[in-house]
Amino acid sequence: MLFIILRQAILMLVFWMTLALPMPVLGAGLAGDSLPEAGPARPNIILILADDLGIGDLGCYGQQKIHTPHLDQMAKEGIRFTRFYAGTTVCAPSRASLLTGLHTGHTAVRGNKEYEPEGQHPLPDSAITIAEVMKAAGYATGCFGKWGLGFVGSPGDPLRQGFDRFFGYNCQRQSHNYFPDHLWDNDNLLPLPNTREDQEVYAADLIQTKALAFIHENRLTGKNQRQPFFLYLAYTLPHAALQTPKTDSFFVRYQRAFAEQPNTIPSWNGRGYQPQAYPHAAYAAMVSRLDAYVGQVLAALQQAGIDNNTLVLFSSDNGPHHEGGNDPSFFGSSAGSRGMKRDLYEGGIRAPLIARWPGKIGAAGITDVVAAAWDLMPTLSAIALTDSPTPATDGISLLPALSGKKIRSNRYFYWEFHEEGGKQALRKGKWKALRLKVNAPRNTEMELYDLLNDPGETVNLARRHPVVLKKLTKQMDKAHLPNPDFPLGPEPKSSKP
Repeated sequence: MLFIILRQAILMLVFWMTLALPMPVLGAGLAGDSLPEAGPARPNIILILADDLGIGDLGCYGQQKIHTPHLDQMAKEGIRFTRFYAGTTVCAPSRASLLTGLHTGHTAVRGNKEYEPEGQHPLPDSAITIAEVMKAAGYATGCFGKWGLGFVGSPGDPLRQGFDRFFGYNCQRQSHNYFPDHLWDNDNLLPLPNTREDQEVYAADLIQTKALAFIHENRLTGKNQRQPFFLYLAYTLPHAALQTPKTDSFFVRYQRAFAEQPNTIPSWNGRGYQPQAYPHAAYAAMVSRLDAYVGQVLAALQQAGIDNNTLVLFSSDNGPHHEGGNDPSFFGSSAGSRGMKRDLYEGGIRAPLIARWPGKIGAAGITDVVAAAWDLMPTLSAIALTDSPTPATDGISLLPALSGKKIRSNRYFYWEFHEEGGKQALRKGKWKALRLKVNAPRNTEMELYDLLNDPGETVNLARRHPVVLKKLTKQMDKAHLPNPDFPLGPEPKSSKP
C-alpha cells in the first residue's frame, strides 16, 4: 500500500511539473514560445479514434492499395508518430487506457466483459477521464461513435464520465452491425428502421452527421469564442462486420480495382457478423470512408473559421483485425510488424498518431519518439491549461514531441490482455518482454526481443539475456496492480456490478 501511495504522489508531482513546462521553441513544430493563454484563445480539441485500423492501412504509413488522401494530407500539414502504441490490443481496455491516462495494469477496465441486455463493464465513479478534465477546464464535451465503457445508467455511462453530449453505440457488441435497429442519443434509445432484410440507415453516416452538427453548434471564433470544445470521435470503421451502404462508390471502385471474385459464405456466421462476398473491396471501402469522414471534419473547421484554433489528433484503438472475412495480410495492415489484434506483438498494439494544428504544429513533421495512448491525458490537459485538480497518470506530456523534439525518458510501457490464456508485455528502451499463458503458471512462456535490431520480433532472446529478462519481468510484476474484476493469473474474482 505504501508503494502505491508513493507512486501516485510521484506521478502527480511529475504531472504538475509537466504542466509547468514552457512550450518548446519553434523548430519545425509548435509555433510560438508558450502555450495558448487561458481564456478565449484556448484551442478546440478533436480526438479521432479509428476501430481496428492497422498502422499500415494509411498511405502516409506506406499503404499502397487503399486511398487515404485526407489523412495523408493531415500528416503533411502536421506531425506523424512512427512509434506510437495503443492502450492494448482490444477495444474496451484500450479505450479505457486512452481516456483515463492509465496503462492496463492500472485501468479499471482491462478486458471486454459483456453485460445483458447490452453494454460492457463500466468505468467506476472514481475513474477520471479526459472528458472530465476538459469539462472542468471549461470545455464543452461531446462523444460520437462507440463507447463500450459502461451500459446506459451505469457509472460508466458517457454522460457520467464527463461528456455533455453522446450519440452512437453504447455497446461495442451492438456496433458489430452497421445497420442496427437502434442507437443512443444521450441516454435515450433512438429506434432505426433497420432489419437483416431491410437495411436503410448506415449508422456510421448518421453518427458523422451528428458529429458535424456538434462542431457547427459549438463554432465560436476570435473575440466571440466563449467556450472551446473537446470532441471525441470514436468511429466504428473499419471494425467488422465488413458492411458498406447500399450505394457506395468506394466499394465499386475497389471491387473493380482488385478484380475480386465473390466468396461463397453462409448468410450469417457464428459471431454475428453479416457476411461479405467481397471482403477486400469492402474493407478498403470502409477505410476510405473513414478517411472521407476525417476530410469532412477538417472542412467543417475551415468553414467555421476555427481551423487555426483546433488541434486534431487521429489514432486507432489497436492493430488490424481478421474478423468477418478481413484479410490484413493482403493489405499489409500491420506494416511489417508481427501480429495483429489480440496479440501483444507490435502488430497488435502499434497504432498511427497524427497531430494537426495549423500555425502551432509545423508541416510534414515525423517523430520516432516512443509514446502511448496514456500520454494523451497529460498532453491535452497541458494544452487546455486546466487549473483544476488532475489525477496522476502513467503518461507524460508529448508537447516537446509535437514540436519535433526528442523526449529523453527511461520509462517503461506495459500492456495486458485478458483473453487467450492471459498475456503481458513490457517495453523499456530497445527491449521488449512478453509473458504468455499467464493464467496457467506451469505453462507460462517468456519471450524477449531487441526491437532496435529486430523490429519484426523474429528472434526470441530470452535464453541469451536472462539478466535483461529478469529485470523486465520484475518491472512487469510491479506494473500490474491486481484488479478483482479482471484477474490475471491466480487472483480472486469479483461479482458483476
